[in-house]
Amino acid sequence: MTDLSASEKPDPHIEEGRLLFAGECSFIKGAVAMDGVPENDGVEIALAGRSNVGKSSLVNSLTGRKTLAKVSNTPGRTQELNFFRIGTRLTLVDMPGYGFASAPAPKVRAWTKLVLEYLRARPNLGRVYVLIDSRHGLKNTDTPVLDLLDKTAVSYQIVLTKTDQLKPAELDARIAEVKAGIARRPAAYPDVIATSSREGTGLTDLKTAIARLIAERNAY
Repeated sequence: MTDLSASEKPDPHIEEGRLLFAGECSFIKGAVAMDGVPENDGVEIALAGRSNVGKSSLVNSLTGRKTLAKVSNTPGRTQELNFFRIGTRLTLVDMPGYGFASAPAPKVRAWTKLVLEYLRARPNLGRVYVLIDSRHGLKNTDTPVLDLLDKTAVSYQIVLTKTDQLKPAELDARIAEVKAGIARRPAAYPDVIATSSREGTGLTDLKTAIARLIAERNAY
């Protein structure tokens, strides 16, 4: 029997990602200031994105739980850092949306300050997944966040959401456009993950990417 070549062997991180999100998942706490965040515990990833981009829906879809993260039709509803424990090896953080918020300016400034402090002071933060609405692509409101991630040398990867609302050719064009938009950014991971929480597409790719990240971080 001939052994499979390295390129033909199944990626072990696919099954690792499936098992990771199929296990116990729970909400830890929400924090409105850095003195309220949980202690560092294993690898941490964060979800960032414009308000109403679908962060909470993605958390629920990844974990297979309908109400783990609260979903709101009101942009800017998430006003704190929400921490979720995924299995025994991962903490997932849902960050406040940016770009628009139905809240007073002082609150928006407070959320922004919290996010800045979190990015600068979280040593176990492995990667930020920046969610972009596939219907609109990268916008000017995304630029300050990407600039900040580059400046603080925090690794990030673009995740397109709501891709079920695009035709295949439109999605291909959007992916190419986003890749071109981040090509020169030093902290950006080059691959773009396309997802749909409604149809479940791309979730395996994202789970696999997260499992691979955990393995890489634990290897050091």
